[in-house]
Amino acid sequence: MTLTGLIKQTPIAFDPSRGQDALGSYDPVDPTARALICGAAGSSPYLAGLIAGHAEWLDQAFADPQAAILGEMAACHAAAAGDLPRVLRKAKGRIALTLALADLSGAWPLERITQTLTDFADCALSSAMAVELEAQRRRGKLPMVDGVPSAGMVALAMGKMGAYELNYSSDIDIICLFDDSQVDPADVYDLRSALIKVTRAVVKTLNDVTADGYVFRTDLRLRPDPSVTPVCMAMSAAETYYESLGRTWERAAFIKARPAAGDLNAGARFLQGLTPFVWRKHLDFAAIQDAYDMQSRIRDHKGLAGGIQLPGHDMKLGRGGIREIEFFAQTRQLIAGGRDPDLRQRETQKALLVLAQKGWISDDVAQTLCDHYRAHRMVEHRIQMIHDAQTHKIPMNDDGLARLACLNGQSVEEFTKSVLPRLQQVEQITQAFYEPSKPKSSGPDLASLAENATDIMGRWRSYPALRSERALTLFQRLEPVIAQKLSSAAKPDEALLAFDGFLAGLPAGVQLFALLDANPQLIDLLVDILGTAPDLAGHLSKNAGVFDAVIGGSFFGDWPGVDGLRDAASQIMGSAPDYEAKLDALRRWQKEWHFRIGVHLLRGIITPVQASGQYANLAQSTIAALWPIVGAEFTRKHGAAPGNGACVVGMGSLGAGQLNARSDLDLIVIYDADGVDDSDGPRPLPARSYYARLTQSLITAISAPMAQGRLYEIDMRLRPSGNKGPVATSIGSFESYQRGDAWTWEHLALTRARPIAGSARLMQQTTEMIDDILAAPRQAQQIWLDVQDMRDRLFAAKPHQSQLDGKNGPGRLQDIELFAQGALLQIKQGCGSTHDGLNVAAEKGLISVEHSNTLRETAQIWQNLRVSTCLLSSTPLDLGNLGRMGGRFLRDALGVTDLSFLASELNAKADAAAQIINEAIKRAK
Repeated sequence: MTLTGLIKQTPIAFDPSRGQDALGSYDPVDPTARALICGAAGSSPYLAGLIAGHAEWLDQAFADPQAAILGEMAACHAAAAGDLPRVLRKAKGRIALTLALADLSGAWPLERITQTLTDFADCALSSAMAVELEAQRRRGKLPMVDGVPSAGMVALAMGKMGAYELNYSSDIDIICLFDDSQVDPADVYDLRSALIKVTRAVVKTLNDVTADGYVFRTDLRLRPDPSVTPVCMAMSAAETYYESLGRTWERAAFIKARPAAGDLNAGARFLQGLTPFVWRKHLDFAAIQDAYDMQSRIRDHKGLAGGIQLPGHDMKLGRGGIREIEFFAQTRQLIAGGRDPDLRQRETQKALLVLAQKGWISDDVAQTLCDHYRAHRMVEHRIQMIHDAQTHKIPMNDDGLARLACLNGQSVEEFTKSVLPRLQQVEQITQAFYEPSKPKSSGPDLASLAENATDIMGRWRSYPALRSERALTLFQRLEPVIAQKLSSAAKPDEALLAFDGFLAGLPAGVQLFALLDANPQLIDLLVDILGTAPDLAGHLSKNAGVFDAVIGGSFFGDWPGVDGLRDAASQIMGSAPDYEAKLDALRRWQKEWHFRIGVHLLRGIITPVQASGQYANLAQSTIAALWPIVGAEFTRKHGAAPGNGACVVGMGSLGAGQLNARSDLDLIVIYDADGVDDSDGPRPLPARSYYARLTQSLITAISAPMAQGRLYEIDMRLRPSGNKGPVATSIGSFESYQRGDAWTWEHLALTRARPIAGSARLMQQTTEMIDDILAAPRQAQQIWLDVQDMRDRLFAAKPHQSQLDGKNGPGRLQDIELFAQGALLQIKQGCGSTHDGLNVAAEKGLISVEHSNTLRETAQIWQNLRVSTCLLSSTPLDLGNLGRMGGRFLRDALGVTDLSFLASELNAKADAAAQIINEAIKRAK
């Protein structure tokens, strides 16, 4: 479409006579186009010169600006080596003129202007690099790779060029590298020397000012340690630098980096290798302070520390300017981009919109900053159009300010009223995020919380978390808020001791303190955990990264269920590079979800019943996602599983779908070799050994302590013959054992058996086999004789341990569950819940409906008590050592108003339940 047909506005000629002179060079027929030429030339001496110098070409630009620009770029790519500098400079003038007219007229939006400027920068850079590389090839200075002379050289576009956001008179920031892994180490020195010459020649081609002008000012100073490193570096040296010495500002710079010229594939590999440096795996709130410090240093260096005064204000670096919006987006990207790849956007506006979509900023803030960013950039362009100067400052003198306002199609008053409020609003939004929080001046301090508080606090400087000055500074800002929260605990001295324990176990403090400083609502949660669940607090001190999940956007979302969890776990492991990394990734993921369940239960977001189900869902999905990873690693060493594979069967509480925070997992593994004797891998194994060692690999993957801890403790004593039997059992042997040799207690255990991972076909086959085993005829009298014998053994081996022990002893959870399993076994039904078994007992007349309801309600109380107390402590709890905050949590979890009589009430319920079970078994025998 013609440029004339897209014109929406025209600038005002500050100097009408200069505008008329321009019309003498090029005078379009359309009056709107004439006004555009007159206004542009009358307010910008630079554009007036371009109009005069390229008047014969402007018909093409007005007829089809896009085609005209693409034609100039094509000419650059086709230019001979000797002609390239002149062709590039001519193209630069024509493209700059076309884009200025498209910008000033509103014909093209800002994003198209900056994209086209960047496209031309890519074109110029790649053309110049191709010419210089070819010159070195002809001289025989480049090594041969696969019969082709190759350098593996790439220019990485950084900053605004990397983000396709170049401004009108922008310089270009590039880093030149070469892939030294492509060549013999002995050739690296000569190759580097040749590519340094290429780089200098490219810069000269783009940067030097001749009679035809210049192409782009080119800046190479973003490379590692530019004062001592060559202008073109080996990738291995750059990687070493970033891994060991890279700083936050360099991480921010690489958010926008992209390969722009040369060997683009080599550049992409290099950037992929830098991913761990740029994108940290945990939320990186320490980046906030780094960004603030960097911003302050820039302002101090540039003399921009004052307030907003429009004449002379720097639209890029000054308060409320472009850089503040960019830092605002980039800092949040650095904080969370390691966990969420969607946040890794190069373009500032796209980054802001995705941050809003992910809940890191509000939609209103994102839209406001996008609008103001666009407006700021347009003002920046007009500042630079006046004299083609790389400046961002609004003119100080009246004539300069008036010229800028005219170029914007406004009076000075209108211009001021449009620009100043935007700068002020940007400053207001961004500084609330960047500037350090201010401690409260009143309220309790930590020393007032306990008699020995001073002694406790005196040892804190020796803790790893507070050894650095930066960590100490952050902590001192947090101290008044922490003191206020701890003082609100029922027993502040206990809360302070719990906080001391947390602090002592914290391996480092900067990241966590920065996170709390930026998210003070997390201090409430921290104090709640410290005062209620010491063991959870102990875990938190060693894994403070789990706080990432709290503010990660979905922490309080809907429960995803087994399938959703399994898919998420598989995805997490799928992105890890090797087996050990996959296991560590799974551990991090599982701990975050485990922590979420505990926090939701602690805060009353879910009930103990829901928490029990979620703990079981998490365990099942973890095993289901892990099993194929373990299998693939084992297959790599020993070949594919012989026959029809294996499946993992959940037993006990896992099979029943009821776990707590401290549950171990009862598992058995069943396999079907289907007559195949050996595996067929590099190190083949007999089928029996194969599945035994595969099972042991699974156990190790689950229970071995690694950098991220362990997943679960595993108990396999429910397999045939218990600890004396093989860890994996063939399906035939399992069935034979269960039908011929198993004790009644083993059949009782089968009522809660459920395949949870492995071969779908074998899982179905195992389920049918278990159902058939349970359906075999049995004497009811013998079942109950054996149940009573088992009860007696359990009471002797595991007596009631404390007031709040809801599991062990007559009439408590284990006893009621055993009775329910006996009922299920009597009616030949498997995989039923305790409630199912109690309903069956009533239906078969073992107990009355009233007694069934009593046992069901009592079992629920025990389950609630069990899940709740396991969150609070790993040791048996009595009411006396529960603590005030623990007592409050337990009251809420159990739905009672007073704990004074809880122990006597629980004992009474246990006695009543035991009496019902005793009488029922006596009748059944």
